[in-house]
Amino acid sequence: MKPIVAIVGRPNVGKSTLFNKLTGKRISIVEDIPGVTRDRIYYEASWNGKEMLLVDTGGIEPKTSDLILKHMRLQAEIAIDTADVIIFMCDIHAGLTADDRDIATMLLKSGKPVIPCVNKIDSVGMPPPEFYEFYGLGFSEDPIPISSLHGTGSGDLLDRVVSYFPDDLGTEEEDKAICVAVIGKPNAGKSSLINKILGENRLIVSDIAGTTRDAIDSRVESKYGVFNFIDTAGIRRQSKVEDKIEKYSVIRAKLAVERADVCVVMIDAEQGITEQDERIAGLAHEAGKGIVVCVNKWDLIEKNNKTTGEYTKKIKTALSYMNYAEIIYISAITGQRIDRLFEEIKKSYAESNKRITTGVLNDMLGDAIARVQPPSDKGKRLKIYYMTQNNVAPPTFVIFCNNAELFHFSYQRYIENCLRDVFGFHGTPIKLIIRERGESPE
Repeated sequence: MKPIVAIVGRPNVGKSTLFNKLTGKRISIVEDIPGVTRDRIYYEASWNGKEMLLVDTGGIEPKTSDLILKHMRLQAEIAIDTADVIIFMCDIHAGLTADDRDIATMLLKSGKPVIPCVNKIDSVGMPPPEFYEFYGLGFSEDPIPISSLHGTGSGDLLDRVVSYFPDDLGTEEEDKAICVAVIGKPNAGKSSLINKILGENRLIVSDIAGTTRDAIDSRVESKYGVFNFIDTAGIRRQSKVEDKIEKYSVIRAKLAVERADVCVVMIDAEQGITEQDERIAGLAHEAGKGIVVCVNKWDLIEKNNKTTGEYTKKIKTALSYMNYAEIIYISAITGQRIDRLFEEIKKSYAESNKRITTGVLNDMLGDAIARVQPPSDKGKRLKIYYMTQNNVAPPTFVIFCNNAELFHFSYQRYIENCLRDVFGFHGTPIKLIIRERGESPE
């Protein structure tokens, strides 16, 4: 395992800005509003050839009655418990506060290596006089002046961090994890599902819509293999997204879809499938990702022997463009059918990466053409010469013909259905590229 380095401190001292600077990516949302980062955000970073897992945390409010702030403090405490090294950030503009002292006391009790740093010192050279009051925090390490925005002092900080790493870190390459984005409307149960899978309160869960703001990664090793689950902010209708932070969160959710291998589309069983669920599923379909449709809160539904069939029919009607996706009914709270979810994720991933040889493909194509003749228009008939697979994830097929304009959508759908009948491709979209003879297959 890579050493875990947690960045902690009061809200709005610049933790997320430092996290983004050290990882070289805009992973955490950055705004001058306390409480923007609510969960623990993990990402890999390296310094001088030494790798680490960097953790951004929600700001710690030692004394608060606010529900979300209490959750944030709990998340930070979990990060501290699991960290190998802790970066404790303070703000030169705010000075040394009572909350800084309370957090320092908590960190000293942890017994972990703590590196204090004072942020928003943009000048190079001697720090301002008020910097020296932070020596009073009581750590064995001297505080380091930094600017998380400009990167000043970050090299000194990382030198200090890696000095605590053991020399015998393993270099064995980690197993390839299947990347799974859990997407859906706010409050559909995405965080509850991942917490159930992890067996810990890894993500903040509440009945307040919009609790999750960042896309958050969680590595899971189970009997089914290695997975990287990405919890995403609930995606609302664009007209409903007014808050600037939430707009960033929706963008993060869409980016999470892009880097996923498989998307789990969460539907709230109590609300039924809505137009917004259709739009969200469409994001994964258009991105060419493997898809599992997951109906959550199934334990709360009164059922008879027709309930599941009727519900499935409604979903298939609403998502008629992706009948390839498996539909499963779960409860994130009780854990009902979560084992089945793992099986479907693995199946979707395998089908998405399936390759078919050109010879076998063209045997299927010949049979399909013999059963249903290609269309014609004004005396011109479509001639299909051959097809080949040129990519996976999603499975992508190039079909060569005499006239691409004659290859109507309905006949493309027929060929796609033939591919699924013969080769499966359950749980994944298929992409067809039509080329006229002489064009490159790429």
